[in-house]
Amino acid sequence: MVAMNTEPADIELIKTTPDGDPGASRTRRLAVIVLVLVVLVGAAGGYLFWRRGKTAPPQPATTQPADKVQVRQETAQIPLPPLDATDALVRQLVGGLSTHPVVAAWLTTDRLIVNFVVVTGRIADGKTPVAELKAIGPVAPFRARTSRGTIAIDPASYRRYDKYAQAVAAVDAQGAARAYQTLKPRVDEADRNFGGSGNFDPELERAIVELLKVPVVDGDVALRTAGVGYAFADPRLEGLSPAQKQLLRMGPENVRAIQGKLREIALALGIPDSRLPAAQ
Repeated sequence: MVAMNTEPADIELIKTTPDGDPGASRTRRLAVIVLVLVVLVGAAGGYLFWRRGKTAPPQPATTQPADKVQVRQETAQIPLPPLDATDALVRQLVGGLSTHPVVAAWLTTDRLIVNFVVVTGRIADGKTPVAELKAIGPVAPFRARTSRGTIAIDPASYRRYDKYAQAVAAVDAQGAARAYQTLKPRVDEADRNFGGSGNFDPELERAIVELLKVPVVDGDVALRTAGVGYAFADPRLEGLSPAQKQLLRMGPENVRAIQGKLREIALALGIPDSRLPAAQ
């Protein structure tokens, strides 16, 4: 067995902005896949580093009347604050969905709706949100093992992502759907601010479908060396999008847990099962 303890060997597992890059922004956001994600994948959690020019622009205060929305299908309505003042409401709504420490950690950050929109959009486009899992706790180094001249992922590496999969699996799907519908006017506003259509539903569906397409691979996952890192030996797996490959690297048990919850949330949001990839 060969343990790969250097960051270059793990470059495809956790990509980080080089410390010496003067053009890098150090704004950090925790991402958890889905509604509170946001994922993912790597998606499934992590503090994000946005390169200069791609950070979310400051949100100006709005003088428009606050939108009125139904909460939990009750008759009482609540006013939605301006986008740049929604963090407290997001913490209240999402905090009721899960008490998992990863979710709680995400809720201590700010600009939560903007973060959700940006990261979900990146996943929908097949991109992996840049993450540094070490920022929220010790992460064991990636490990590969060799046997009879074949390199494969050491299954012990999958355990690094267990807490993120558990965080996603612990989310109440119906509650997540209600929270999304409650916050949707501000989510759509953030989407418009980033050049979107102002209807975020299709983006969210695309992100969910992107991750549901990831195959569940039991048994050894063969690797090949690629520069200072590794690539999947199977061309079918190597041909997946970066977001899909990041989820795949979390291991079959975690992929099943995350995909199961994503499917629950999709159905709770009213996305027809016919538009979702077949369950594995």
